Amino acid sequence: MESVLADDQLDLALAPGLTPGGVVEYPSFFHGFAAYPQVVARGLATLADVTATRYFQYVPTGLRDPILSAQGDRLRAECFSACNGVYARLDLLGAGFDGGDIGFGTTNVDVGMSLRQALANVGRDQLLHVDVGSEGLAVSGLDGTVHEHPVEMPDRWVRALGNAAEMHCDLQPVLTLDKAQARTFVASLPAATGKAQSGWVTLTRSGVKVAAQRSTGAAYVSGLHRLSALKRLLTNIDSLTFYAQPGQAGPVLVEVTLLAARLTLGLTDEAWRGFSGEGALLEALAAPDVLDDAGLIGSLLAFEPVIDVAKISEQAELPVDRVRSGLAVLATAGKVGWDAHDQAWFHRELPDDPDRVDKDNPRLVAGRRLVGSVASVGGGAWDVDSSGVVYRVAYDEATGVAGARCTCTWYLRHGTGRGPCKHILAVQLAVRA
Repeated sequence: MESVLADDQLDLALAPGLTPGGVVEYPSFFHGFAAYPQVVARGLATLADVTATRYFQYVPTGLRDPILSAQGDRLRAECFSACNGVYARLDLLGAGFDGGDIGFGTTNVDVGMSLRQALANVGRDQLLHVDVGSEGLAVSGLDGTVHEHPVEMPDRWVRALGNAAEMHCDLQPVLTLDKAQARTFVASLPAATGKAQSGWVTLTRSGVKVAAQRSTGAAYVSGLHRLSALKRLLTNIDSLTFYAQPGQAGPVLVEVTLLAARLTLGLTDEAWRGFSGEGALLEALAAPDVLDDAGLIGSLLAFEPVIDVAKISEQAELPVDRVRSGLAVLATAGKVGWDAHDQAWFHRELPDDPDRVDKDNPRLVAGRRLVGSVASVGGGAWDVDSSGVVYRVAYDEATGVAGARCTCTWYLRHGTGRGPCKHILAVQLAVRA
């Protein structure tokens, strides 16, 4: 089905959707009017800007396929930049729609150049009818015709969704800017084509400042140009919050509060790094019985916008730590994400691929093969024989991967910042067997 712009309204066609009742050829998730049409239009256009941009060694691209989930009380649209180093999510809350009930399901939308231009022309007081499903997204007051075709979601996005969720779930709010401060900060951001700049964003008596030195309450942002898409929303921003590990440089989430909506950008800790290769889920995936746990937990999910881990633990009769590991496995298939604002997991449904855990985590597969070559040498030290070369691993179950060390080249180059090496994984698997 095609997207069509005619007779002053725009119908955005969607691909077949996964719903609580299974695959629906022509899904219908919502019918109603946007209370704040410009916020919806600019928010979707911002996601299109992100997914069409390669921020590392800037190159515009043709990617244009955000994931759209309907979750009963909100609509969520998500995408990654072409370089895979920026995650973007638009949360359209129920209060932003007049009439209509939001259903449940996940699908993909196509946002091409013509559609982006159409969305950019929606005014603050212009009527915007939203029809998420087979009838599309209706926008009044526009002229001409636009034809768009659904595009398959890039496979690496699925890997990136899981890593992004795991990397973001420990981030905490460290700095919030009010409306004036937030708009000043966004207006000062370098263009996507600009030279990469990094620094600690902090508040001073004179306003927002990006400093080279860390200070209390500051948030470190690597590659400020990767936030440039927020400029499209400049006049709609009510506040801006940074989520990070307090006092540390690393991944960061930048959440913009809008009228009945939020737009969140997640950045890897270096502009050249992409979410799909981070290996953030490897420790959780190495837990015993984790695949069986994930299957059980997945059967209990029903497109919740906020997953109650304690409730799932009770229903599945599993301890909370095993539920969290099971959610990590589901994240590898893109079935759950993390919302820092709610400090909770949420459910999105993508097609099943039973081989994805192994296919997307070759280090885990290699670690499993090495389990039989692990030998304890006492004092928390282990030798791992890998093709005749013996590597020494220091591993303590109490501290897990965070405190582990290895003598291999991978560890010397990356530490555990991009997930554990295969030798540490082999020891972890052997200890937990």
